[in-house]
Amino acid sequence: MEWNTEQARGWIRVPGPADDKYTRGVLGVMTGSKDYPGAAVLGVEAAARTGVGMVRYLGPGRAGTLVLQRRPEVVLVSGRVQAWLLGSGINAATRGAEVTRELDEALAAGLPTVCDAGVLDRLRLPEAEAASQVVITPHYRELAALLNGLPKAKQTTAEQIAAAPAEAAVRAARLLGVTVLLKGSVTRIASPTGARLTVSGSPAWLSTAGSGDVLGGILGALLATNSARIETDTDALAALAATAALVHARAAELASAGGPITALDVAEAVPTVMRALLAVAAEGKH
Repeated sequence: MEWNTEQARGWIRVPGPADDKYTRGVLGVMTGSKDYPGAAVLGVEAAARTGVGMVRYLGPGRAGTLVLQRRPEVVLVSGRVQAWLLGSGINAATRGAEVTRELDEALAAGLPTVCDAGVLDRLRLPEAEAASQVVITPHYRELAALLNGLPKAKQTTAEQIAAAPAEAAVRAARLLGVTVLLKGSVTRIASPTGARLTVSGSPAWLSTAGSGDVLGGILGALLATNSARIETDTDALAALAATAALVHARAAELASAGGPITALDVAEAVPTVMRALLAVAAEGKH
């Protein structure tokens, strides 16, 4: 099913008079590395612009400095969070033992979690208690590596996944027990509970460095702001993944206007897209 703007609007939580920064949702972020500190900046920027109440960034020192320079409201100390964004800009092959331990602890918390890039290798089979709260955001090559690493897995290639992305997303959701957001010109979302969603219309200019980091930030913020709803709605993660993909695509379209864009351009366009979605909903009430 193709996800549309009306459906997406239903997953944008608008704060009320009684809300504060904590009740609006706190997102914990472990992203970025010595080699890729910009991934942390892009993910945090996108999350902040999507409407989360607070971002706690718990990554390496240099990345934290860059994050704080861009977004001084970000908190660099640990504390209570409602959701996690993990792995963007982290290389599993060079990740240190301390970073691995911290990622594992966040995964074990069982909170709604976005898993990207350098944390995908830490996912367990569906028996893991926390798996049902996880959304993974791989591209074709990452999904192939993830599937090939499973015990007794049928070997697959990125090219095979590209030829049949919907089937690959469904297979990964079933084998891993997680919700899968498979990135591509058409984004495919599949969940262990049977949800099958697509988001189309991304401009080709979106295939640029860092765009996936922005998507992760948008999705992380949506998970944090909807954490209570996720507890009671088995289809919530798939709906939120599709909503994040739609906001991401519309922000890219707006930023591009038919020309080249950077990932930061996309993040900066997110509030305008959110306002447009909310305005359409408000018009429908009159």
